[in-house]
Amino acid sequence: MNTTVQNLESERIQVQQELDSQKTQAERNKLGQFATPPALAQAVIEHGLSLLPANAKIHFLDPAFGSGAFYAALKARVDRTAIAEAAGFEIDPHYGEAALRLWKDTGLNLKLADFTKQLPSPRYNLLICNPPYVRHHHMSGQEKLRLQALALKSGRVKLSGLAGLYCYFLTLAHQWMAKEAVAGWLIPSEFMDVNYGSAIRQYLVENVTLLRIHRFVPTDVQFSDALVSSAVLWFRNSPPPKNHEVEFTLGGTLAKPVKKMRVSTEALAKEKKWTRFPESCVRITSEAPRLNQLFRIKRGIATGDNSFFIISAEEMRQRRLPPQFFRPILPSPRHLKNEVIDCDDDGNPRLERKLFLLDSGLDEETIKRDFPNLWIYLEEGRARGLHERYLCSHRSPWYSQESRPPAPIVCTYIGRSDTKSGKPFRFIRNLSQATVANVYLAMYPTALLDHALQRNPGLLDRICRILNAIDPGELLGEGRVYGGGLHKLEPKELGNLPIVDEALIQIVAENRRLEDLFAA
Repeated sequence: MNTTVQNLESERIQVQQELDSQKTQAERNKLGQFATPPALAQAVIEHGLSLLPANAKIHFLDPAFGSGAFYAALKARVDRTAIAEAAGFEIDPHYGEAALRLWKDTGLNLKLADFTKQLPSPRYNLLICNPPYVRHHHMSGQEKLRLQALALKSGRVKLSGLAGLYCYFLTLAHQWMAKEAVAGWLIPSEFMDVNYGSAIRQYLVENVTLLRIHRFVPTDVQFSDALVSSAVLWFRNSPPPKNHEVEFTLGGTLAKPVKKMRVSTEALAKEKKWTRFPESCVRITSEAPRLNQLFRIKRGIATGDNSFFIISAEEMRQRRLPPQFFRPILPSPRHLKNEVIDCDDDGNPRLERKLFLLDSGLDEETIKRDFPNLWIYLEEGRARGLHERYLCSHRSPWYSQESRPPAPIVCTYIGRSDTKSGKPFRFIRNLSQATVANVYLAMYPTALLDHALQRNPGLLDRICRILNAIDPGELLGEGRVYGGGLHKLEPKELGNLPIVDEALIQIVAENRRLEDLFAA
């Protein structure tokens, strides 16, 4: 790095820190503004250059320039004569004006403008970007429609309304790339798993030549001010060759990953969970039955405010609240030490921490007249504005709860893989009448399993043990991962888990034979 560039980079880092400090965390979260760490920017540029032909003149574009971390890394890595042109867009003058002053004498063509509203010019052969991570709920419906139409035109990608702004940046940039151009994107890894990411995954295996995806380990959050699990993906603007394979790497650095694996685009086209790689092998397609054939799986109750709607047995007694309007509910998983929840004669769980959920369909006038203590409690909730919150305001009355009967087996919905047990998810046999909040998945037997339970009532106990014995990697392969090593398992993802136990497979097979018999 020559002295001039080194001085400019030192000044840029200082300016970036000053500008960040002038905005609140909430403001930068809303706009998806998370600065690329200098070392990571250098690693990304280094790898991007290695993918270009030797001695190729560089036509560089950064659609979300910020203060210029990638441009600084490029200037430090190559001679000025190697850069034929360099361009960038920055929508926020707060950062863009500082970048203009900083890089004014370096030949950079930086425009303070919204990249998504610019007329494409397909001449850039090195496109590197850390796009704004703006979540979909911070985008207006009209803006989504505009961007969806542009994405369809640019990259032939039909994006869901749940897609974040970074998905639009990636697809709109397609028309800015020259043939055989290389693109490197530093984006959240969630596109590899979530449903709205299916359009991006399809684009990567069909419209371009996907070269590599490097995923940082979930506990290694790249951005100190955002809990985001990050990935760097590389592709070339050319149709994928026959029998093409993509390199998946994990952990360590771009230059020295901890794990690596090559996966064919044919396998990727069929796989919905790309974060399986490189830790798990390509899934073997089979007709094995799935867990959703034995269980209907639902997320637990979202109360709207657990601190109000869920109270302890002691508080119920102190407030003299009528027990008929409260039903037992399991506490947070961290308070459950055993995998079996026994119950007392009333169906309440035998736990030190006994909790109850407020749930009543009575109108307020009746409660005010006949149950004054409960009315006083509801008035406290009103004073906190609970009745106006989204979930509560969409319920009638606002203090009623959605139907979620006690489930015989519940699964923890969220967890970490670095626990002592190494298991991010637990299956708990619930013998009580307690319902669950949305930190659990409730598992209800299907008619198929109910039929089997009539002959073998103890089958649920065995199933729970089988589920807890599943290799954690299998469950992680079905779920999704977030920054900080946080794993989540949605109902459909759990339901997609293959059944490998022979006895359970036999139950499904017998039911299929009965269905075929009646169909005939």
